[in-house]
Amino acid sequence: MPELTAMPAHVLASLIRTRAVSSAEVVEAYLRRIESVNRAINAVVQLAAGPALIRAREADEALARGEIWGPLHGVPFTAKDVIETAGIVSAAGLEERQDFVPQLDAVVVARMKAAGAILLGKTNCPPGGGGGLTDNPVYGPTLNPYNQAYSPGGSSGGCAAAVAAGLSPLSIGSDSGGSLRLPAHYCGVATLKPTSGRVPNTGVFNHPGGLSDTRTQIGPLARSITDAWLAFTLIAGSDWCDSGVVDMPFGDPDSVSMEGLRIAVYEDDGQAPSTPATVAAVRAAAAVLNGLGATVAHALPDCLPDAWAVTRGYWGMSDLTGDEVEQLLTRWDAFRTAMLQFMRSRDLILCPVDASPAHLLSEDGDPMKFNYTIPFSLTGWPCAVVRAGTSPDGLPIGVQIVGRPWQEHVAVAAAHRIEQALVGGDWHVASSVV
Repeated sequence: MPELTAMPAHVLASLIRTRAVSSAEVVEAYLRRIESVNRAINAVVQLAAGPALIRAREADEALARGEIWGPLHGVPFTAKDVIETAGIVSAAGLEERQDFVPQLDAVVVARMKAAGAILLGKTNCPPGGGGGLTDNPVYGPTLNPYNQAYSPGGSSGGCAAAVAAGLSPLSIGSDSGGSLRLPAHYCGVATLKPTSGRVPNTGVFNHPGGLSDTRTQIGPLARSITDAWLAFTLIAGSDWCDSGVVDMPFGDPDSVSMEGLRIAVYEDDGQAPSTPATVAAVRAAAAVLNGLGATVAHALPDCLPDAWAVTRGYWGMSDLTGDEVEQLLTRWDAFRTAMLQFMRSRDLILCPVDASPAHLLSEDGDPMKFNYTIPFSLTGWPCAVVRAGTSPDGLPIGVQIVGRPWQEHVAVAAAHRIEQALVGGDWHVASSVV
């Protein structure tokens, strides 16, 4: 049997349910892995070892009585430190919160627990949970497990690094401008940024949700897009608190055929030139889908250059006059309309996540790394990321598969085909921390 800490979450769940392995054995294996590896990358910043072991034993006792708590019965997970966790420090990278212990779980954590999952601990993030570099004055920087001279990205860099290094099979993070997608790409793991309005932000620091924060979505990082889809279905849906959440039915990725799907692909957006290895990864992914019967054609929306102007305006909205805010929202709406018109004759967009693989820690301040992700933050469309290649330096390269609103299952179906063809069914921990 492969190492428990290298197995996908859905495989662990099956092994635990069939009692081929105990939940306690799985949690203990992860705790040992964290003890031996985490000091090298600083991904897990709060560890709930005692409570996790107690819960794992309770999970095993429940199974012995014939009780199954849910699809992730006995499977451990971690959560980004902006996501509040009852009884565990949730500093969000801020010195003023370094001793803050919430009394309640965020909704997404409560839902993971209700599905049987066991919280191992919290993962690192930038101060306040936003930004492209996972570093803060409370815990310091997180390093990329493939090469510690490189960044895992942000702001869910701790989540992605933990999954890539075998410290957690699943982690729950968040994405406003690319904060799930870029770390997944840089660390060689899978993610799904849901459609805006799928998942409640309730209990997540500085993520109010509703009309106040339409760009930010909570989502999973995992070893496979199958695991990401499973976790997504467990955390989505109205909580009758976050006013932006809509109860829309899920599609079924298994029902989606690639035959006849209309896919627009671009390797370069004309603003942030892609590296040759990035171009090769996107083309390899396109070839997989084309070979399965999809209609793949080069095309990119004409309005893409407007994404930065709208985003910078959004970031500076507190300094705008009332008329300027109205102008910004009008421009944002025009951008969304133009993107919808582009998507009217297409089912998916396939493009890079960033123009390059992971950045050196000393060079990770360039905002242009968000060039390929912010357009789809502004639209609120679902985006899947899976690994599709490797750079000459051995760094992973992901691709971004963007779906129509509420069509996560179509993006996930295509991502699964790419993942299976280009990575295979086996998953391995990041090479530099094996």
